[in-house]
Amino acid sequence: MTGTLYGVGVGPGDPSLMTVRAVDLVRGADVVAYHCARHGRSNARAIVAQYLGTQVEEQLTYPVTTESTDDYQGALDAFYAEAAARLAAHLDAGRDVVVVAEGDPFFYGSYMHLHKRLADRYPTEVVPGVTSVAAAAAALGRPLVERDEVLTVLPGTLPPDELAARLAATDAAAVMKLGRTFTNVRAALATSGRLDEAHYVERASTASQRTAPLADVDPGSVPYFSVGLVPSRVHADTTPTARAETEAVIAGRAVGEVVVVGLGPGARDRLTPEASAALAAAEDVVGYTTYTARVPVNPRQRVHGSDNKVESERAAFALDLAQGGRRVAVVSSGDPGVFAMASAVVEVAAADYPDVPVRVVPGVSAAQAVAARVGAPLGHDYAMISLSDRLKPWDVVERRLAAVADADMAIALYNPASRSRTWQVEAARDLLLKYRDPSTPVVVGRDVDGPEESVRVVRLADLVPAEVDMRTLLIIGASTSRWPAPGTVYTPRRYG
Repeated sequence: MTGTLYGVGVGPGDPSLMTVRAVDLVRGADVVAYHCARHGRSNARAIVAQYLGTQVEEQLTYPVTTESTDDYQGALDAFYAEAAARLAAHLDAGRDVVVVAEGDPFFYGSYMHLHKRLADRYPTEVVPGVTSVAAAAAALGRPLVERDEVLTVLPGTLPPDELAARLAATDAAAVMKLGRTFTNVRAALATSGRLDEAHYVERASTASQRTAPLADVDPGSVPYFSVGLVPSRVHADTTPTARAETEAVIAGRAVGEVVVVGLGPGARDRLTPEASAALAAAEDVVGYTTYTARVPVNPRQRVHGSDNKVESERAAFALDLAQGGRRVAVVSSGDPGVFAMASAVVEVAAADYPDVPVRVVPGVSAAQAVAARVGAPLGHDYAMISLSDRLKPWDVVERRLAAVADADMAIALYNPASRSRTWQVEAARDLLLKYRDPSTPVVVGRDVDGPEESVRVVRLADLVPAEVDMRTLLIIGASTSRWPAPGTVYTPRRYG
């Protein structure tokens, strides 16, 4: 069985711009090959140096680097044939070979010459990389093209007259392979009337990056690893207008919006894309301080944290900000519609802020997160009940617990205890034991998705109230719930 040939783009110079796939392949390769001139230095190897260890290295040294020789193409063809044969020996021996290439392997890259000689004989994969053109545009902070503009990529080795004609005919351009061609490129830009628009970027993304108006660059200082850019005309023409329009909208915005965002149970990967977008668009973030601390710091945003016991006041504060034209995100853990801020915001808005738009973005609830840790305890009908008697009397809690227990549904118990509420768990357990078998499984989920996560299953009769705190959620099984193995609970969808 042969090895696999990988053409891996390693980006323009900064190792942190390598893709995850590229890093993984370099680290796991049997052989890493790279091109270099006779001096032996390789930009591609320098980019991946921190990932090299026991891999066999194949240095592919160009015999010539300019077209001054009488048979430049013949010398290169012979070099690529010999290099391909060296790599083929490794592939035939079952070794995976990674050929690293600056930028992207198929964008003016030397890898392509090996690919065309080997890809029909061996398994092959090409991993794209960030091109020097993309890195140069990023360095300038200027879009390459916008709307219906056409981007033309040109090698600086073209004759000056052809370069000038192509530059004059396109909206935006990137000119590669500068170095010795720079004088001709600058002349072509001047002939085409584009010199004043052109920018120069040298060694983009590296510590020695340099940018300048191309007209001001000394030809003697230009290395091969540089790019000439003629960026988007549309961007240049519309930026001042767009900026003025944005400032006018911000200054004159009549009414903003309140979005109530569910952050999920804790882990960042449980945050939905819709929730991420709502947070990114917000100008103000409002919430209980424990929850606002979970929102990544954004210097553009103002964060308003408050105590957990002022929900109505917090809602009114957020709505007042929105009435003044601000875009406000009110954050809740889990799902904002489950014992959280959505109800408070909608209630206050209906009473006092009818003209302020309110939107609710759902999240993964604590009950769902805890249930998922053990299987499917909420697989059939179930109820969610808060044991807190801060917003409703305890006798209401008792009646609802009894009704749900009598109806034989699984129950997710929120807010089972706090520093000031320590007896409700025991009272709830004793009430449920009147309806449930003592061996009924109870899932005790604490700090799920947090650093102190603990999820265990106990019998209802063995539930210890002192081990339940404000960061705990309980799931009480129904009579049909099953506990087939430690840490696994499910409630069948079939009944009876």
